[in-house]
Formats: sequence, C-alpha cells, structure tokens
Amino acid sequence: MSASTSTPSLQPSDPPSPASVLFARGVIACLAIWPALRVAVDQQWGGPSSAQKRTWLAGVVVDAFEEHQNPAPDADYVEEMLLQITADEYEMQVEDDSAQDVAKNIVKLWAAAQEGNAEPILTLEERAEKLKGKKVQVEEAAGDESDWDDESDEEGSDEDDDDEKVPDLIAAAIKTAPKPIPEVDEDGFTMVKGKGKR
Repeated sequence: MSASTSTPSLQPSDPPSPASVLFARGVIACLAIWPALRVAVDQQWGGPSSAQKRTWLAGVVVDAFEEHQNPAPDADYVEEMLLQITADEYEMQVEDDSAQDVAKNIVKLWAAAQEGNAEPILTLEERAEKLKGKKVQVEEAAGDESDWDDESDEEGSDEDDDDEKVPDLIAAAIKTAPKPIPEVDEDGFTMVKGKGKR
C-alpha cells in the first residue's frame, strides 16, 4: 500500500503568503470603492448575488497575479479583465476611465504587497469602510459629455475624494440595461415620491 508516494511534494493546503493576503485585501477594498461597481452591486444588476460576484471578481484578479508573476499582469490586462467581467456579470458598459484607474491601483497594490507595504491597502480599506453603509445615488446625466471629464486628470484622480464625486460620475460612466432611475427636476433635485404631496 503506497498511497503516499506521490503526495509529499504537493501540499495542496499551503496557507497563502502574507503578501497574497495583503494583496487580496487591497483588491477587495479597491473594487468596493469603485463607483461603477458600487452602483452595479447596489442596484443588483448582477442579480441577487451581485455582492458575491464582486468578491468572486476580486478572487479572479488575485489569481491572475498569483499565476502570472513573471511578469505580473499590467494595467491594460487588468482593465480588460475588469471590463469583460463587469460586462458579462452585471451587463454593464463602463465608458469612463474609471476601470483604467482601478487597474492601475491594483497593479500598484501588487507591488506594495510584494514589498510588505501595508499602508496603501489600509488606506483603501478605510475608504471602503466609510462607504459601507452609504446608498449609492444615481442621477440623470445632462448628456453623454459632461463637465466632470475635464476636471479629472489622470494624475491623482483616484486619490481625490471619490466619496463626494460618486453621484456625478455614475450616470455618465455607465450605460446598462434599463433600470428605474430617480426623477430629477431641472434644478438637479431628486423627486421623492411618497407620503407628502407638495
């Protein structure tokens, strides 16, 4: 009975390295603060398991880096993967550069995790935590081309206060299957339909 002849070298249940855990935490936080994906999850564009799909997406990204370390995936590869998966799983077309920004951040997180630098990961987790209970609001866009395009230069657009910019970004960033959208009057206020009729 030589059942253990081929198994000593395998060790299938090796715990992930600290760098892998750090990177995975960073990717999860990065996806949690991505405005386009926040809307998709909040509005359940991926069905009732929209939040689980976001976690699964994080796992796919982490696996891509774990399996292809030399060289590691670049921002273009990660962006393409994000766009493909969000299109397939959430029926969402991201038409701004936010997927590119997220991809660049993920590549930076990989480098930081490999160096054991937890600071950027902790910063992202803090931002994700602040957004956790907040509802994402979708507003009508004035048109396909809106003013915010000029304001968000590529440098630092991911470092700015994304929390305040979220509602402006969303409508212009996402084209998807028709969903109920709040009615917005000409002054930009969301019409609330309910008890009081004023």
